Amino acid sequence: MATQLDWTKLLDTRRRKDDEAVPRSGLQDDAAPPERVARAHEARTELERDHDRILFSTPVRRLQDKTQVFPLERNDSVRTRLTHSHEVANMARSMGTTLAFVHGDVLGFPEEVQPLRNVPALLEAVGLAHDLGNPPFGHQGEDAIQGWMARNAAPRAENGGSLGIFDGWAPTEARRQDFLRFEGNAQAFRLLTRLQIVNDEYGLNMTYAFLAALMKYPVPSNETQKGSQSRKKFNFFQSEADIVEAVWARTGLAKGIRHPLTYVMEACDDIAYSVVDVEDAAKKGLINFNVLMAWLKHHGEGDEVTSKVVDKAEQRHSGFRAKNLSPRELDDISMQMFRVDAIGWMVNAAVEAFVENRGAILCGTFDKELMAVSKANGLWASLKSFARLHVYSHRKVLEVELEGHRTIHALMDIFWSAITDRADPTDLSSRRPPLSGYVYSLISENYRRVAEGPNNRMPMRYRELQLLTDMVSGMSDSFAIALHDDLRRHHG
Repeated sequence: MATQLDWTKLLDTRRRKDDEAVPRSGLQDDAAPPERVARAHEARTELERDHDRILFSTPVRRLQDKTQVFPLERNDSVRTRLTHSHEVANMARSMGTTLAFVHGDVLGFPEEVQPLRNVPALLEAVGLAHDLGNPPFGHQGEDAIQGWMARNAAPRAENGGSLGIFDGWAPTEARRQDFLRFEGNAQAFRLLTRLQIVNDEYGLNMTYAFLAALMKYPVPSNETQKGSQSRKKFNFFQSEADIVEAVWARTGLAKGIRHPLTYVMEACDDIAYSVVDVEDAAKKGLINFNVLMAWLKHHGEGDEVTSKVVDKAEQRHSGFRAKNLSPRELDDISMQMFRVDAIGWMVNAAVEAFVENRGAILCGTFDKELMAVSKANGLWASLKSFARLHVYSHRKVLEVELEGHRTIHALMDIFWSAITDRADPTDLSSRRPPLSGYVYSLISENYRRVAEGPNNRMPMRYRELQLLTDMVSGMSDSFAIALHDDLRRHHG
């Protein structure tokens, strides 16, 4: 039975450290813990602080050298995962501002949650953080990790080429699927709750509201479901299942039920992919303005929004022609202005769709993409189909993705050998031969501390595999290439 979600819980600004590290006996549930009282002079809200914690974190800086669409791109004007994330965050904040200022009453935001500040801040924070767990080489990196796991999952007795990563261990289906279906969204959640250690085991100690809104797919790896928007992937590994349960308890959510603002963040990500990936392809000379317009007029025929955007784009293009621009400049400025109009239409349409579907969203029964039920669906769908055919499948993109795939597999072979080649199988920190010891020392100290720590309750083989995925997914594109070349020399 659907239950009405409560914004006071959904925007809970408490943090795990507040609840777990501070004894709450004698403290009222809504009272501020000592840490919160000590910073009473702080002018920012807790959700504004969340954004700033993310912005200054190491994983965000790594995004500047992680693929958006074009791996190892040398053209600085083409987007990286970092610029994509900033653009998503910007759109999300803008939509949050509109929802809070214009539609706050109809959405039922209570005054005590400070919606005018907290809704835009939360959306900007999750927009910035949504891709933090992505491995190098974009989504091809996820495929590569999953492929390595699948290749080595067979028992050695049955396949001599397999490393037998599940040999001698009978994992639950969820623990097994955590690796066979490795997911960047779950890695982002893990990064922020476990791996970004400052001086304790709370990661960046984000608010419950942030952690809830970050989860696009609030189910474990063994309960995904095709055809369901909130279950088609998963958003947490079994190593973080206890944290997720605490987040759901605090925010009033449950398995399979998204935080309402997650739909907004997802829409911003969808808009960015559908528009700016095409603009980048034009910057690289893979497509041009006229090819895109012809496609949209044909595939968007009869769609009101598509027609308005195309008509305005072509009018501007004709005006720019009189400016004595070079063909490249003409194409560039025409694509830029198309992007401005297309994003404007889609952002407004997503806001309208959120408000129109607020009943189902706030009951936890809405299970679609905002863009798919918006009046800009035709434009969005046409742009996506164009990108699939003319951008993502382009030979130049596929060639570099293939090289990234080979690099990740080679690195995983090398690091797996170093992780498992030790004197004591029950102790990850035990002595290793010189080469394995050197390779193991290259793994981030934070990651090793979590894997080796006495509070890690996961089985040893799970810890070994997770240490491997933590290391590989944390690499940037160029670091992975350089490390691969260096280790290949050592390994012959």
